[in-house]
Amino acid sequence: MEAQKYLAGQFLPNRQLATNYRRIDGKRTSAADLIGNLSVYPMLGERQVFVVTDIQQYKKEDLARIAKLLTPPDPNRVVVFITPAAKKPKKDASIFKVLSPLVASVEFNKLTQDETANQIVGKLAKASLKIDAKALKLLTEMIAGDHGALSAEINKLANYKQAGETITEADVRTMTSGYQVFQMWDIGNHITAGNGTQVLTSLRTMMAEGNSATSILYFIGQHFVSLYLVKNGKPLPDAKRQWLANQYRTQARGFSADQLERIVLQIADTDAQLRRLPPHVKPEIILETLAMQLIRPEGAR
Repeated sequence: MEAQKYLAGQFLPNRQLATNYRRIDGKRTSAADLIGNLSVYPMLGERQVFVVTDIQQYKKEDLARIAKLLTPPDPNRVVVFITPAAKKPKKDASIFKVLSPLVASVEFNKLTQDETANQIVGKLAKASLKIDAKALKLLTEMIAGDHGALSAEINKLANYKQAGETITEADVRTMTSGYQVFQMWDIGNHITAGNGTQVLTSLRTMMAEGNSATSILYFIGQHFVSLYLVKNGKPLPDAKRQWLANQYRTQARGFSADQLERIVLQIADTDAQLRRLPPHVKPEIILETLAMQLIRPEGAR
């Protein structure tokens, strides 16, 4: 999300982002509606920037219609097509065959933990700022290797502090508390802590920022899978998050292994329900209902 906004900002002045920047969900937008959106002329200025997520959802014939609309290229229309890492198409897929003549293909691999930390220190040094060890560790985990997030969060911190100052853990929490990746990973903590108000606030904020219900549910599911694993003495699958094992172990004490297993299955069932949800049903209602059920699962505590 942050990377998309950053990219749009390279083509549009800040004052035009609200009017000339459109984010279109490919999962919930038909090809005809997408083409209609892409045909809109700029309201202000010279350019209109579109970000189309999950472009891999469209059929070959739909992609051909989209490609026809974009031919020849219009310098006043900037279109960014996105596919999630888990659904990256192969080089011989129809999406590449149809769109490759018109677009530049760019793959963003996540930074490692060490690369993230080094870039944080380096970018802050250019702004004449330092960062203490606890703040660096927290910020590294919150950014989770995301290029766009790194740039956005560093810019916020650089604007928040004066040259020569040192960024603390409190600064990181204050300035990056709204960042989506941290919220997604942290929402599991709020659920297990029984903080219903914070859970609902976080869910509604993330949905308003354009995150899909299934992507939010994925992180909730990962949290409870981690609780289940440590409860049963198993290692976490993600080596980068082994440092959270003690935290997960503490949270898991409030549940039996059977309860955690039922929760994981309940989350899987909800994910399946969200993926076949009728258009008139709001996914946020399903997600909020599940979250409230997980806060006080039957028989827990």
